[in-house]
Amino acid sequence: MSKILLLEDDLSLINGLTFAFKKQRFELDIARTLKEADELWGEGKYDLLVLDVSLPDGTGFEFCKKVRQSSKVPIIFLTASDEEMNIIMGLDMGGDDYITKPFKLGVLVSRINALLRRAKDFRSTDTELQSNGIKVLLLQGQAYKNEKLLDLTAAEYKLLCLFMKNPNVVLTKKQILDKLWDCEGNYINSSTLTVYMRRLRMKVEDNPSEPQMLLTVRRMGYKWNVMN
Repeated sequence: MSKILLLEDDLSLINGLTFAFKKQRFELDIARTLKEADELWGEGKYDLLVLDVSLPDGTGFEFCKKVRQSSKVPIIFLTASDEEMNIIMGLDMGGDDYITKPFKLGVLVSRINALLRRAKDFRSTDTELQSNGIKVLLLQGQAYKNEKLLDLTAAEYKLLCLFMKNPNVVLTKKQILDKLWDCEGNYINSSTLTVYMRRLRMKVEDNPSEPQMLLTVRRMGYKWNVMN
């Protein structure tokens, strides 16, 4: 049975989610403020977090940032805003997915199940990836280039892991978006992915303007080119 922490202050939404989660046999703890979430997080072990962005004493982003200091637990944001910068900020900070209000409970449950499956697959993989002078320590959530720690956002880290797990394989933009974000929104699209790719190249390539590792395959997608 998966255990979920819900951080949400809307009572009507809490009631609906409680019914839907219990129907799925999820074990659920509920926090209505950041303070309550901090207390529950310190006491329990969770398989997934569902965080509202706007709260009486702060934001879900703040709690996500704290959680990411010590845990890779899957996180999905609930937000009433579909503004691009808020969504990108949440994903960069360490969120795994987002859903904008109002939403159908079935859609949220599907997203949660997808994240739980992905987390299980992630745990079953090797603990280290290495090629082209880049080393990723999966358990620690860290990446190094020539033994120097890379300063990657959560989204950049996920992208790098995906490519290194699929060496010399062309991944379409749709495959990348589906694997990382189960994307249905308008903002995490091919244009946003292009921005993430450019930022990741700036950090892993010796000469980002002439990439040797993260290659664009015209009209197809991208691939991780193994050189050594």
